[in-house]
Amino acid sequence: MDNTVGSLTEEQKSILIGCLLGDGTMRKKKNAHLEINHCYKQKVLVDWIYGKFSEYVLTPPKWRKGNGSREAYRFATRSLGVFTPYYDQFFLHKKKTLPENLKLDPIVLAIWFMDDGSKSRSSVYLNTQQFSLNEQQRLISLLKNQFEIESTLNKDKKYFRIRIRTRSMKKFTTIVEQFVLKEFKYKLPSVMTP
Repeated sequence: MDNTVGSLTEEQKSILIGCLLGDGTMRKKKNAHLEINHCYKQKVLVDWIYGKFSEYVLTPPKWRKGNGSREAYRFATRSLGVFTPYYDQFFLHKKKTLPENLKLDPIVLAIWFMDDGSKSRSSVYLNTQQFSLNEQQRLISLLKNQFEIESTLNKDKKYFRIRIRTRSMKKFTTIVEQFVLKEFKYKLPSVMTP
């Protein structure tokens, strides 16, 4: 998939992968489409992602009433061939899974963090509960091998999620900071220099 007309740019590919590691989802009939669906606190991120994919979207983000008092701010792209390979990699039997050939880059990491990360004192969690333990171990290996970021599994009620080790927070922050929107900087703990 190169950057010819009708294909995704490198930035769009990274944003898409970051979204799919987080709460982004896809559906497919003949071709796939991307759905971005968040709560009010994430509105800025939804609008920013929409801005990056607006050429593939017919209707801008809208509020939608959910169950009870829940409201969601969301948009969906058109069903197009440019999205189908990502669906085929990330969704096996209609369940989100981790692709075998997944590569992370700073944009992927920043989008994933803004989408599904949270601060914990001097570290951050990446809420990976939707992935199997084996897939989460693979993500831990990818963080280590591709960025030299050390992380571990952390039990959250009955599920596990990834916790970036405090000693790797400075490196993590250095990698993602330039891509994290200013409204999401609060998720980054202030890192003390050793």
